[in-house]
Amino acid sequence: MKGVKHMKWWGWGVEGVSFHHEDKPRLAPFVRDKVGIDITTPAASAPLRFEDLDIPEPQLPDALGDRLTRAVGAGNVTTDPMERLVHTYGKSVRDLVRIRRGQLGRMPDVVVYPSSTEETAAVVDAVVQADAVLIPFGGGSNIAGSLEAPAGETRTVVSVDLGRMRKVLQIDEESGLALIEAGAQGPDLEEQLNKRGWTIGHFPDSFSHSTLGGWIATRSSGMQSDRYGDIADITRGLTMAMPPAPGQEKGEVLTLRPLPSTSTGPSVREMVLGSEGRLGVITEAWVNVKRVAEERVVLGYFFPDFATGLAALHEINTSDASTLVARISDERETQFSLATSKRSKGLSKYVTKALMAYLVRKGWDLDKLSMSFIGYEGSKSHVALQQRLVREIVGKHGGIVVGKGPGVLYDQKKFDTPYIRDFLLDRGATADVSETAAPWSRLKPLYDNVIATAEKAFADIGCQGYIMCHLSHNYHSGACLYFTFAIAYEGEDVLARYDVVKRAIQGEFIRSGGTLSHHHGVGVEHSPWLEDDVSPAGAKMIGRLFDGTDPGRNLNPGKVVHTGEPGVSILSE
Repeated sequence: MKGVKHMKWWGWGVEGVSFHHEDKPRLAPFVRDKVGIDITTPAASAPLRFEDLDIPEPQLPDALGDRLTRAVGAGNVTTDPMERLVHTYGKSVRDLVRIRRGQLGRMPDVVVYPSSTEETAAVVDAVVQADAVLIPFGGGSNIAGSLEAPAGETRTVVSVDLGRMRKVLQIDEESGLALIEAGAQGPDLEEQLNKRGWTIGHFPDSFSHSTLGGWIATRSSGMQSDRYGDIADITRGLTMAMPPAPGQEKGEVLTLRPLPSTSTGPSVREMVLGSEGRLGVITEAWVNVKRVAEERVVLGYFFPDFATGLAALHEINTSDASTLVARISDERETQFSLATSKRSKGLSKYVTKALMAYLVRKGWDLDKLSMSFIGYEGSKSHVALQQRLVREIVGKHGGIVVGKGPGVLYDQKKFDTPYIRDFLLDRGATADVSETAAPWSRLKPLYDNVIATAEKAFADIGCQGYIMCHLSHNYHSGACLYFTFAIAYEGEDVLARYDVVKRAIQGEFIRSGGTLSHHHGVGVEHSPWLEDDVSPAGAKMIGRLFDGTDPGRNLNPGKVVHTGEPGVSILSE
């Protein structure tokens, strides 16, 4: 569709942009040692060519096609094979492995591009009246299986892409609110807001290729949530096209005003947050926005070990300090980050060597070094005060300030990590992430348990693997731990090996007192264990909400609430 941006069908990001190792001399030895593959060799595998894919013919009844065309216009309804392919999956490991092999599953039959709430509502009505399936599509970045049609689905599958709906419609400057169309991708909405001196401040890893509607539908969290809050905090009101009730021709349009707080029964806003398209299609939202800050600084810090750094960040969080972002990597991720650094030249080369020599003289074990990034935003005086407060706490815990250099690199690379996954897939390894949140009192035991469980899983499948972690979001009572793992694979068993490790990690989250997902949503990847997270009664409550709103299961069926084989539970394994 002209004017609508999509990622490449077989991987992350856009064509022509990829990860390279040649300017990172320490990376190849690191990966060879930790994962057991040689990334200096040419790609061992690659996606099939589009021309070699077996794309099935679309199943679009004439009556439904005509009604969709009347709703959005002839040029905005397409059964083009490439369009359907792009809208088939998200970007999870499972999605990428299958699509690169040509295992396309149940593809959408048609892609529809509405341009307004009214057009979207007309599409929802048409799909439900035809007893078809509707799957909302934003940027396609989801990694929890939230965009996949059920494998055995025999009804027509309609992908509704909101890419034409990307405008900032209104800014209430006195209230600090903006009304934004749900199809606006991160860079688009920030550019529009920045021109008027505002920012939403929401920067997830997927920022470059994800949308406001997708953030709301999956309860997203951004890197700067310490200051701006998660998307659940940022979203104050919204509009959503809902399905018709049985026997009705038209569905209702839900409109929630942007109120700061209410006490009017269970929160309808909270029901929509994280609903992943099961209740309707979000078309626009009122969100909190703040003035672009006078100053923004991200500094790097070193701690002698991860436990010490965790204690320091906990104290920072409970102190008078106010941070934009406060994260710390364990020694494993610190070593990886240092291995991905480009070759040092000139003065910086000697400064780095001198710093490491200084730490050795202090008695630090460099193999346990933990790197932290802490950011500040606001007026110059506010930023200076926060830096002083944090510096005192860091020093109290034996840490040191490294300076702005690492912070600049963090800002430059913060949206590039997903490209590494494609690079590794081409060379015989798969990498993925699992994130959780837990109370401060359980955070370090949970971390220790997950590392041990993952390493046992590596041994169980007879595979060399690596797992690393960082703390990424801070709250009053706890924090988010974000794990990344990689394993080598051979031949066709990649997903079998991957499932063993992924299941082990997710199971340990529950056993150690954490949640299954902090900000990636549920989809189908996490749904089998929803009861373990929210209790059987909670899962039933969610299911009844979905069934009551969409009894025909026309809207993104199979997501959030598990509909597969019964009795599959992490706790009962």
